[in-house]
Amino acid sequence: MKYGFTTVASAIPSVRVADTDYNVRQIEDIIAQAEGKNVEVIVFPELSITGYTCQDLFLQQILIEQAELSVMHLLNFTRKLDIICIVGAPVCIGSSLFNCALIIQQGIILSIIPKTYLPNYGEFYEKRWFESADRLIPTEIRYAGNTVTVNNKYKVFQTCNGMHFGVEICEDVWAPMPPSDNLALSGAEVIFNLSASDELIGKHSYLKSLLSQQSARTISGYVYSGCGFGESTQDVVYGGNALIYENGKLLSESKRFSFDPQLVVNQIDIELIRAERRKNTTFFNPNTYEVEIIKTKDIAEKDFTLIRAVQPHPFIPNNEDMHDSCEEIFYIQVAGLAKRITHTKCKHVIVGVSGGLDSTLALLVCVKTFDKLGYDRKNIIGVTMPGFGTTGRTYNNAISLMESLGVTKQEVNISKSVILHFEDIGQDINVHDTTYENGQARERTQILMDLSNKLSGLVIGTGDLSELALGWATYNGDHMSMYGVNASIPKTLIKYLVTYIAEEGLDERSRTTLLDILDTPISPELIPADSNGNIAQKTEDLVGPYELHDFFLYYFLRFGFRPSKIFMMAKSAFQKDGKYSDEIIKHWLTIFFRRFFTQQFKRSCLPDGPKVGSVSLSPRGDWRMPSDASSAIWLSECETL
Repeated sequence: MKYGFTTVASAIPSVRVADTDYNVRQIEDIIAQAEGKNVEVIVFPELSITGYTCQDLFLQQILIEQAELSVMHLLNFTRKLDIICIVGAPVCIGSSLFNCALIIQQGIILSIIPKTYLPNYGEFYEKRWFESADRLIPTEIRYAGNTVTVNNKYKVFQTCNGMHFGVEICEDVWAPMPPSDNLALSGAEVIFNLSASDELIGKHSYLKSLLSQQSARTISGYVYSGCGFGESTQDVVYGGNALIYENGKLLSESKRFSFDPQLVVNQIDIELIRAERRKNTTFFNPNTYEVEIIKTKDIAEKDFTLIRAVQPHPFIPNNEDMHDSCEEIFYIQVAGLAKRITHTKCKHVIVGVSGGLDSTLALLVCVKTFDKLGYDRKNIIGVTMPGFGTTGRTYNNAISLMESLGVTKQEVNISKSVILHFEDIGQDINVHDTTYENGQARERTQILMDLSNKLSGLVIGTGDLSELALGWATYNGDHMSMYGVNASIPKTLIKYLVTYIAEEGLDERSRTTLLDILDTPISPELIPADSNGNIAQKTEDLVGPYELHDFFLYYFLRFGFRPSKIFMMAKSAFQKDGKYSDEIIKHWLTIFFRRFFTQQFKRSCLPDGPKVGSVSLSPRGDWRMPSDASSAIWLSECETL
């Protein structure tokens, strides 16, 4: 388990009903493939040794004995293999027959787990053949050459690398109180399910929803294997569903109704699951369940290769729900601002409009909020404050957008007042240092604040989450406002939100302006333009690509990953197209950690603003960090990358 990832697999073998020799050969073929892919644990469908649809053949002694003999062949096959295999078989305990999961490693049966909930409705009638684990007292049996104690205790398996997993069987997860609830609370981080769920109209989507919710509720990985082609179609059909989830997110799935065997492999991030459980105060082990801990065999650590896809833009919604997600985020911003306006009884809001992305989104939030409240847009005061670095492109876009949206526009050129201020403090106007830049930012904030006093209004902050993470804001300048509507929106997401709004029924002039703003380089415009009047100061040239910083921020803040793991994942996410070299990723990752720690003081006195996603830097909510914390251990690890 390198970097916290464990490689798991769900298998759908070919099956012949009641032909245990054939079935075991198919299982062995897939195990060999999985071993070659460094799979640590693999799960097969319910009753995979015999086939699920044997019906009254389960009452035939020869089938039960042949199943046990075939398991012995499987044990011999796995004797020199490290992989943990979970297969299904009917097992006699005393005079009763149980539908069981066999956990096998290195030729040994580590445990036998009988099914708890037996479906006996509709097309299912398992109680005709099997007993429930609920009625089982601890019993030592001899099975396939192994002596095993079988009982109805919850069993959690601990691998040699420290991963914990549990097993449940098909109907167990459909029950009101699934065994996986207790298994997770007892420490299981991954649940494996051997299943035989037939296909009906609408059932597949319900199944995926059920597994996703169970994985999310238990904050666990969930690996599901359902019977496929070869099972009897006398009355029902089995689609062959192999599904792998991680904390509610679908990582991989098989092709339904395939006639061929399938092996679905992916990696579950155990560190991610542990991080989520640590943060979730309702998730804890109350130590009220009688749990049996079973240690698996020791194995040599194998070379690690990340095989799961890493989304390079984790803040960006998936394409299929992009519209709905953007709409939801935008209306969270609107609802937050509406509450603040009605609470303060303000009739005006003041927003600095620069012609850049952040102020554009803030202005659009103000417009929609006033529309929802039935207020006149003219009470939105958009203030453009050109200075030494303002270009014609951003200035014209700011003016055009305010005019087309019908807000009150006001222009205050800050050049004269800033020059006067520089004279007061002895700043050489030709020295373009931090004082030169921040003096402009603070002048603009002073104008907005004083206008708000004059109009009894609210200053709406425009700064975003990415800027807060990097401290890319002037303290008591653009860092300050009376309500920050963008405080939880990362830079990579703002483009998608503005695009969504541009496509949502705005007038043609506003839409055209928004598209040009989207195409404008990101810049604070605090340094004079070049000789051609173009933006000379590009933010990403100075602090690094925002897509990298947002990637770093997400995994650092959301899951507490260490620099080496973030570095490894960033390489996987961004180097497929050769976008960034190792050296570039390492450089900006180091910059990220250095800036994140040194700039905490700006976040400690952050204005109010709405949380919209799972990552926020509000000192009153998600992120409480001392401003003088040391970054030494993070930077030290960055140096070793």
